[in-house]
Amino acid sequence: MPLVVQDVADLFNFVDYSKQSLAISAAAIAFNPTFWNIVARREYRTKFLTRAFGGNAQVACYFLAATIFGLGLFRDFLYERALRDQPSHPLLEGTNVNYAAYALLGLGNLFVISSTLRLGITGTFLGDYFGILMDNIVTGFPFNVTSAPMYYGSTMCFLGTALLYGKPAGLLLTAWVFFVYLVAIQFENPFTAAIYAKRDRERAKAAGTGKKEL
Repeated sequence: MPLVVQDVADLFNFVDYSKQSLAISAAAIAFNPTFWNIVARREYRTKFLTRAFGGNAQVACYFLAATIFGLGLFRDFLYERALRDQPSHPLLEGTNVNYAAYALLGLGNLFVISSTLRLGITGTFLGDYFGILMDNIVTGFPFNVTSAPMYYGSTMCFLGTALLYGKPAGLLLTAWVFFVYLVAIQFENPFTAAIYAKRDRERAKAAGTGKKEL
């Protein structure tokens, strides 16, 4: 056990904390979910994006989706750039590590892509905040494995990339990704649940009114 702890500690001795690209990558990782949560909540309360697109909530949601997707690509670019600036560690090199990296990348992308196909663009990219609600809760794969396949799949992709490059800094950034996503889930899940609870109350009220009129 002490040897394992020593190996782990040695890994993080191979992180060059002086590299600006490391801090920039960490900032981008934190910025993205912060950005989309702030924008989506403001949209829910004020409809500022919907009004900007002439009252078309669908188009406004697609615009936010494209923005989030673009920010994600830029974040990934900064992550890869940060890894290239960092030293490798012999413990993260070798055939078995590469196999693990490809397995994580494959499973992570499977979670991300399959959840997007299940939810559609508006379901994936915060359509709930635009008033575009799904009729039923999605329970098929990958939602029967985890309630947040996009986040956990993305984390696996970060980890797989870190292993593929053999960079301890990638492990550190992956842990940061995981923490940021866990925080995001704590904000998003209750708010989304409240949106659907409100929809259900309005439906029940409308149904009750209809029965009285009959």
